Amino acid sequence: MFRLLRLIMFTMFAFVAGVFYERSNARTACEGGGGLWIDTICVGSELIND
Repeated sequence: MFRLLRLIMFTMFAFVAGVFYERSNARTACEGGGGLWIDTICVGSELIND
């Protein structure tokens, strides 16, 4: 039972870390393209939004 809980905890931690990592990359790309990062949206960037 402990192994199952540990697996779930590690999976949740990896998911949350991945979300923060991608948000950081998106913010860096936005600022690199001349945009303004507001909450979770890049405004005024010259980059094409995929």
